[in-house]
Amino acid sequence: MAPEQGEGGPAITPLYDAAAIAARVDELADAIAASHPHDLLVVAVLKGSFIFAADLIRALHEKGLAPEIDFIFLASYGTGTTSSGTVKVLRDVETDVSGRDVVLVDDILDSGRTLDFAKALLEGRGASRVLTCVLIDKAAERAVPIDADFTGFACPPKFVVGYGMDLAHRYRELPFIGEIVGDETGED
Repeated sequence: MAPEQGEGGPAITPLYDAAAIAARVDELADAIAASHPHDLLVVAVLKGSFIFAADLIRALHEKGLAPEIDFIFLASYGTGTTSSGTVKVLRDVETDVSGRDVVLVDDILDSGRTLDFAKALLEGRGASRVLTCVLIDKAAERAVPIDADFTGFACPPKFVVGYGMDLAHRYRELPFIGEIVGDETGED
Protein backbone atom coordinates (compact mmCIF):
# COMPACT_ATOMS: atom_id res chain seq x y z
CA MET A 1 0.00 0.00 0.00
CA ALA A 2 1.20 3.51 -0.77
CA PRO A 3 2.03 5.88 2.09
CA GLU A 4 -0.69 8.33 3.13
CA GLN A 5 -0.02 11.79 4.47
CA GLY A 6 -1.23 12.46 8.00
CA GLU A 7 -2.77 15.93 8.32
CA GLY A 8 0.21 18.22 8.79
CA GLY A 9 2.33 15.21 9.65
CA PRO A 10 4.56 12.54 8.20
CA ALA A 11 3.68 9.88 5.67
CA ILE A 12 2.13 6.74 7.12
CA THR A 13 2.52 3.42 5.34
CA PRO A 14 -0.61 1.27 5.81
CA LEU A 15 0.12 -2.25 7.06
CA TYR A 16 -3.45 -3.50 7.61
CA ASP A 17 -6.41 -1.88 5.86
CA ALA A 18 -9.94 -1.54 7.23
CA ALA A 19 -11.20 -4.65 5.39
CA ALA A 20 -8.38 -6.84 6.74
CA ILE A 21 -8.97 -5.55 10.26
CA ALA A 22 -12.74 -6.18 10.06
CA ALA A 23 -12.21 -9.73 8.79
CA ARG A 24 -9.70 -10.47 11.55
CA VAL A 25 -11.97 -9.02 14.27
CA ASP A 26 -14.74 -11.34 13.08
CA GLU A 27 -12.36 -14.33 13.27
CA LEU A 28 -11.31 -13.32 16.78
CA ALA A 29 -14.98 -13.15 17.84
CA ASP A 30 -15.46 -16.68 16.45
CA ALA A 31 -12.49 -17.93 18.48
CA ILE A 32 -13.66 -16.23 21.67
CA ALA A 33 -17.18 -17.62 21.24
CA ALA A 34 -15.69 -21.10 20.72
CA SER A 35 -14.03 -20.81 24.16
CA HIS A 36 -17.56 -20.90 25.66
CA PRO A 37 -17.18 -17.99 28.07
CA HIS A 38 -19.40 -17.94 31.17
CA ASP A 39 -20.82 -14.65 32.49
CA LEU A 40 -18.57 -12.80 30.06
CA LEU A 41 -17.01 -9.47 30.93
CA VAL A 42 -14.91 -7.67 28.33
CA VAL A 43 -12.36 -5.30 29.87
CA ALA A 44 -10.82 -2.89 27.37
CA VAL A 45 -7.45 -1.34 28.15
CA LEU A 46 -7.68 2.39 27.41
CA LYS A 47 -6.93 4.36 25.43
CA GLY A 48 -5.46 2.40 22.54
CA SER A 49 -7.92 -0.48 22.40
CA PHE A 50 -11.16 1.53 22.36
CA ILE A 51 -11.91 1.17 18.63
CA PHE A 52 -10.80 -2.48 18.53
CA ALA A 53 -12.85 -3.28 21.64
CA ALA A 54 -15.97 -1.59 20.23
CA ASP A 55 -15.74 -3.56 16.99
CA LEU A 56 -14.98 -6.79 18.88
CA ILE A 57 -17.96 -6.55 21.25
CA ARG A 58 -20.28 -5.92 18.31
CA ALA A 59 -18.79 -8.98 16.57
CA LEU A 60 -19.29 -10.99 19.79
CA HIS A 61 -22.94 -9.93 19.76
CA GLU A 62 -23.23 -11.26 16.20
CA LYS A 63 -21.90 -14.61 17.53
CA GLY A 64 -24.69 -14.75 20.11
CA LEU A 65 -22.76 -13.44 23.11
CA ALA A 66 -23.85 -10.55 25.30
CA PRO A 67 -20.77 -9.42 27.18
CA GLU A 68 -20.81 -6.81 29.89
CA ILE A 69 -18.20 -4.16 29.18
CA ASP A 70 -15.83 -2.28 31.46
CA PHE A 71 -12.61 -0.35 31.05
CA ILE A 72 -9.25 -0.02 32.72
CA PHE A 73 -6.97 2.89 31.91
CA LEU A 74 -3.33 1.93 32.23
CA ALA A 75 -0.28 3.97 31.29
CA SER A 76 3.23 2.89 30.48
CA TYR A 77 4.12 5.05 27.46
CA GLY A 78 3.26 8.68 28.16
CA THR A 79 4.03 10.64 25.00
CA GLY A 80 7.04 8.59 23.89
CA THR A 81 7.43 5.44 21.84
CA THR A 82 9.20 3.30 24.43
CA SER A 83 7.52 1.74 27.46
CA SER A 84 8.69 3.22 30.75
CA GLY A 85 8.61 -0.24 32.32
CA THR A 86 6.22 0.96 35.04
CA VAL A 87 2.49 0.39 34.68
CA LYS A 88 0.15 2.84 36.40
CA VAL A 89 -3.61 2.44 36.93
CA LEU A 90 -5.23 5.73 35.96
CA ARG A 91 -8.81 4.35 36.01
CA ASP A 92 -9.70 0.99 37.51
CA VAL A 93 -12.35 -1.53 36.54
CA GLU A 94 -15.60 -0.83 38.40
CA THR A 95 -17.22 -4.24 37.82
CA ASP A 96 -16.83 -7.14 40.25
CA VAL A 97 -14.90 -9.78 38.28
CA SER A 98 -15.18 -12.51 40.91
CA GLY A 99 -16.31 -15.83 39.43
CA ARG A 100 -16.53 -14.43 35.89
CA ASP A 101 -14.81 -15.14 32.61
CA VAL A 102 -13.00 -12.01 31.50
CA VAL A 103 -11.63 -11.17 28.07
CA LEU A 104 -8.96 -8.53 28.52
CA VAL A 105 -8.64 -6.53 25.29
CA ASP A 106 -5.56 -4.48 24.41
CA ASP A 107 -4.29 -2.90 21.23
CA ILE A 108 -0.65 -4.02 21.27
CA LEU A 109 1.28 -6.73 23.08
CA ASP A 110 4.91 -5.68 22.94
CA SER A 111 6.92 -5.70 26.19
CA GLY A 112 4.04 -7.57 27.83
CA ARG A 113 4.23 -5.54 31.03
CA THR A 114 0.83 -3.88 30.67
CA LEU A 115 -1.06 -7.04 29.74
CA ASP A 116 0.73 -9.11 32.40
CA PHE A 117 -0.07 -6.46 35.04
CA ALA A 118 -3.75 -6.23 34.08
CA LYS A 119 -4.19 -10.00 33.86
CA ALA A 120 -2.63 -10.53 37.30
CA LEU A 121 -4.81 -7.75 38.74
CA LEU A 122 -8.03 -9.37 37.46
CA GLU A 123 -6.96 -12.87 38.48
CA GLY A 124 -6.13 -11.52 41.94
CA ARG A 125 -9.69 -10.24 42.21
CA GLY A 126 -11.10 -13.72 41.67
CA ALA A 127 -11.94 -13.91 37.96
CA SER A 128 -12.63 -17.53 36.98
CA ARG A 129 -10.66 -17.14 33.79
CA VAL A 130 -8.85 -14.20 32.22
CA LEU A 131 -8.34 -14.58 28.48
CA THR A 132 -6.26 -12.01 26.65
CA CYS A 133 -7.05 -10.63 23.20
CA VAL A 134 -4.71 -8.26 21.38
CA LEU A 135 -4.94 -6.73 17.95
CA ILE A 136 -1.18 -6.49 17.36
CA ASP A 137 1.50 -8.82 18.74
CA LYS A 138 5.12 -7.71 18.57
CA ALA A 139 6.68 -10.86 20.01
CA ALA A 140 10.22 -9.66 19.27
CA GLU A 141 9.80 -6.92 21.88
CA ARG A 142 8.65 -9.13 24.77
CA ALA A 143 10.23 -8.34 28.14
CA VAL A 144 8.02 -10.62 30.28
CA PRO A 145 6.83 -14.16 29.50
CA ILE A 146 3.25 -13.68 28.32
CA ASP A 147 1.42 -14.60 25.14
CA ALA A 148 -2.08 -13.55 24.14
CA ASP A 149 -4.84 -16.15 23.98
CA PHE A 150 -6.22 -14.42 20.87
CA THR A 151 -4.10 -12.37 18.45
CA GLY A 152 -5.17 -10.27 15.50
CA PHE A 153 -1.90 -9.73 13.66
CA ALA A 154 1.74 -10.59 14.28
CA CYS A 155 3.72 -7.43 13.61
CA PRO A 156 7.42 -6.80 13.22
CA PRO A 157 9.00 -4.31 15.63
CA LYS A 158 7.61 -1.16 13.99
CA PHE A 159 5.86 1.71 15.72
CA VAL A 160 2.28 1.55 14.46
CA VAL A 161 -0.61 4.00 14.65
CA GLY A 162 -4.26 4.12 13.64
CA TYR A 163 -7.39 2.20 14.60
CA GLY A 164 -7.13 3.65 18.11
CA MET A 165 -3.34 3.52 18.44
CA ASP A 166 -1.45 6.78 18.67
CA LEU A 167 1.79 8.63 18.70
CA ALA A 168 1.64 11.47 21.25
CA HIS A 169 -2.19 11.42 21.04
CA ARG A 170 -2.27 11.69 17.23
CA TYR A 171 -3.49 9.32 14.49
CA ARG A 172 -6.00 7.32 16.59
CA GLU A 173 -8.76 8.17 14.10
CA LEU A 174 -7.16 6.45 11.10
CA PRO A 175 -9.30 3.57 9.75
CA PHE A 176 -6.20 1.45 9.09
CA ILE A 177 -3.06 0.45 11.00
CA GLY A 178 0.11 1.94 9.61
CA GLU A 179 3.75 2.64 10.24
CA ILE A 180 5.00 6.21 10.40
CA VAL A 181 7.63 6.76 7.72
CA GLY A 182 10.61 8.83 8.79
CA ASP A 183 11.97 9.82 12.14
CA GLU A 184 8.94 11.30 13.94
CA THR A 185 9.02 8.30 16.31
CA GLY A 186 12.69 8.79 17.05
CA GLU A 187 13.34 5.43 15.41
CA ASP A 188 15.09 4.75 12.11
